Amino acid sequence: MDTVNFKDIFKSSILEKTSSFSLVDSLIGLLVAFAVGLFIYFIYKKTFSGVMYSHTFNISLIIMSMATALIIIGISSNVLLSLGMVGALSIVRFRTPIKDPMDIVYIFWAIVAGILCGAGFIPLVIIGSILIGLVLVIFINRIKVENPYLLVVRYNEASIENSLEHVISGHVKKHSLKSKSVMPGNDYEVTYEIRVKENDMSFINHISGMEGVRSAIMLSYDGNFTA
Repeated sequence: MDTVNFKDIFKSSILEKTSSFSLVDSLIGLLVAFAVGLFIYFIYKKTFSGVMYSHTFNISLIIMSMATALIIIGISSNVLLSLGMVGALSIVRFRTPIKDPMDIVYIFWAIVAGILCGAGFIPLVIIGSILIGLVLVIFINRIKVENPYLLVVRYNEASIENSLEHVISGHVKKHSLKSKSVMPGNDYEVTYEIRVKENDMSFINHISGMEGVRSAIMLSYDGNFTA
């Protein structure tokens, strides 16, 4: 009869798998992922130019980098586990609406950084993150991009259209008529895409004071509509 000794009782495949990876390498990968995620956090905060800054979204970028690195570390030594992990993650759906396209860039950056940290490409992720951060800071904060505006004017007399066109053309660098509609009560509404001269928007007061004009609203046209 086979005898079972004390070591056989506590022998476990989990302990065998634990000894198959390097604890030091795993800690280094997670620490670098945290450092890179923190770098992404500060770059996002510095370059954010949207309507409402979300601190929780920014924190999630750090956690995303570390969690991705943890997954890569876990599946790097086990092919079967990697296949199972792919199947499990395939059911995950990111249902939070992304209002700013740049948020997708930061999410992708955090995921890629986590993958590289988990795979052990520490120099690559550090150099790449520094270069990406410099590009974002330079292009978002230093290079001035002239965004167009939408001018929406509502009026009740069709006879003022020529005067309205004259005022707009005399105060903006460029404009084009985007839409014109007839509202209930014989009101009219026109929408212009305009490019102002050196942020001079005083002409909107002139338009609002014109006889027959009910309202004049200017909206930013950079993906975030604000009055």
